[in-house]
Amino acid sequence: MSQAQGLYSVTQVRAFDAHAITVQGVPGYVLMQRAGEAALRALRGRWPSAVRIAIVCGGGNNGGDGYVLGRCARAAGLEVTLLAVVAAEQLGGDARRAAEDFCATGDVPRAFAAAELAGAEVIVDALLGTGLRPPLRAEFLAVIKAMNHAGVPILALDLPSGLDGDRGVPLGDAVRADTTITFVAPKTGLFVGDGPEFAGQVLCADLGVTPPPGEAGKPVLERIDASEIARALPRRARAAHKGDFGRVLIVAGAPGMAGAARLAGEACLRSGAGLVTIATSPENVAAIVADRPELICFGVRDAGELAAPLAAATVVAIGPGLGTGAWSRALFDAALTAGKPLVLDADALNLLAATGQSLPPLTVVTPHPGEAARLLGTTSAAVQADRLGALRQLVERCGGVVVLKGAGTLVGAPGRIPALCTHGNSGMAAPGMGDVLTGAITAILAQCRDPWLAARAGVVAHALSGDELARQGGGRGMLALEVAERLVHWVNP
Repeated sequence: MSQAQGLYSVTQVRAFDAHAITVQGVPGYVLMQRAGEAALRALRGRWPSAVRIAIVCGGGNNGGDGYVLGRCARAAGLEVTLLAVVAAEQLGGDARRAAEDFCATGDVPRAFAAAELAGAEVIVDALLGTGLRPPLRAEFLAVIKAMNHAGVPILALDLPSGLDGDRGVPLGDAVRADTTITFVAPKTGLFVGDGPEFAGQVLCADLGVTPPPGEAGKPVLERIDASEIARALPRRARAAHKGDFGRVLIVAGAPGMAGAARLAGEACLRSGAGLVTIATSPENVAAIVADRPELICFGVRDAGELAAPLAAATVVAIGPGLGTGAWSRALFDAALTAGKPLVLDADALNLLAATGQSLPPLTVVTPHPGEAARLLGTTSAAVQADRLGALRQLVERCGGVVVLKGAGTLVGAPGRIPALCTHGNSGMAAPGMGDVLTGAITAILAQCRDPWLAARAGVVAHALSGDELARQGGGRGMLALEVAERLVHWVNP
């Protein structure tokens, strides 16, 4: 099983399939046999003691894969109940041949009935795969519901039935698989949106098919991992000094919002920035420096007081706890016109949405779905329904590097293949986590001077820090400051 970093659209994978058949001369039925055999290996590897399996087959090639699996599983000594949602005699093409070969062994498919699932130790979903066409018909929804309520582990072939293979959203309902084995290439829908909730563990069997060279074989998304951190933060020279690692200015914290500024500053220090200065409301200063004296902190009454620190800064972050009043807007305008690389978060994004201003080059914006919706003039539900589409719109709107936060954070930029972070956990849905991410990205940008690298590395370091904390104490009750403290473990590759 491969774990390729590239993720592809359903349309692309169908084209790869067709290319293998028509250009490379691999018969479609050979690919179907390879899929069934790979599915059996996945099933035996995941549930080695399971003997009784129920395979739910639909009417297309996904059902054909299920028939091949049934034949191979029976030959391997497993007890197979094959449940046909579409009668075998109604199948066509390679799926018809797969059903005939299954029946030639003496087995007879049974018409699907929910009661037939009860004796199985594993259910195999070979109902729809990528072949679904919304809206789902009532009979398919009923079968999906029966599989989900059987109380038996599910192996999905190619895609959990009912899941949109590109957007990762259920089309009415979808199979909740424990494991999905996807074929030819991994589909984006298994990893974005709600896809991971339905797909479970994802394996990929390429069936001997490789993406064609050039533009046609370029992935829609690429997964990013800890190697991003080493790319952005190479080993430091022995004689290095703090001035080599950037001067960060964080403009944050309206009255009463010292915590957001402190969290961003802490994360910035923990991620290796050389000097970190916080410009904030005067009443926040004492609270910020009380137990983090390494932060330089001063109160700002008006935008004029930002001139000197802006001139000295390598990178400027603005937004955490900033507010959206007149004071906040004046500081925001000063930062945007300072000619420095910027990281925008939180209220800076709300100000941007309200004013419609254009952004200077070398800007990183880090919206969560609500902020993204305000920037795009839509709803957070619409953003979540097509996160990759929303990312593309945000890149067009903002013109720089965009970090669309959430489960499966996405990073995009003009002319770049978007990136997906599959690390992180639900415990990070807690106050202040976005402020910590802002600090991490800003610090890495101050060191590497490359917004694209910094955004990717910051996102991964932040997510891995959260995963480390979750492993140690569980996700519920996780604190943002604890995640910030663990960044130091991940920015020293």
